Amino acid sequence: AAQRKAEQGESLHEVLLRAAQHYRNQLKDAPLAIAYLKKRGLSGDIAKRFGIGYVPDEWQNLAAAFSDYDGPMLATAGLVKQKEDGKRYDVFRNRIMFPIADTAGRIVAFSGRTFGKDAHPDAPKYLNSPETALFIKSRILYGFDRAKQTIRKHNFSILVEGQLDLIMSHQAGWANTVAVSGTAFTNEHAALLKRMSD
Repeated sequence: AAQRKAEQGESLHEVLLRAAQHYRNQLKDAPLAIAYLKKRGLSGDIAKRFGIGYVPDEWQNLAAAFSDYDGPMLATAGLVKQKEDGKRYDVFRNRIMFPIADTAGRIVAFSGRTFGKDAHPDAPKYLNSPETALFIKSRILYGFDRAKQTIRKHNFSILVEGQLDLIMSHQAGWANTVAVSGTAFTNEHAALLKRMSD
């Protein structure tokens, strides 16, 4: 059972990595998303470093990247939902996409941000992946994989809310910045930071 779980974990990582690459490729052809990121002050270099992507307003956009769109893995990875009539649709639509990594730097989830005049007024500003076998929100700090060495070096961390605030902090030279992802700050988050600094 443990081996089967490990195999599933690896294949989930592969699915999430392929989705991240798909989202990144789509950002190149999304002038409105690029303009929004530039307006917020992000450089092209920092966007590339953090793997920022984009998904257009399509119900089955991931089908272009996954021939097995109807298989179980996309749903298990939290990228696709299924209606009662059996039809599937993407969780993320019309959003700038931020991959969320675990402490080892492997993608475990996504956070998608609305932007622009076409954003639905009732849509949440940030939509995060549902919890999965890989993504437990109370244990994951966005940017921790990139910040941990600098936290250890400076012996403190900066905590912000939201992906853009974190990326702007890193761009400004504060590489010891981390962010919560769709949850309150937990004891597990504190323990993670405590391992790196006082």
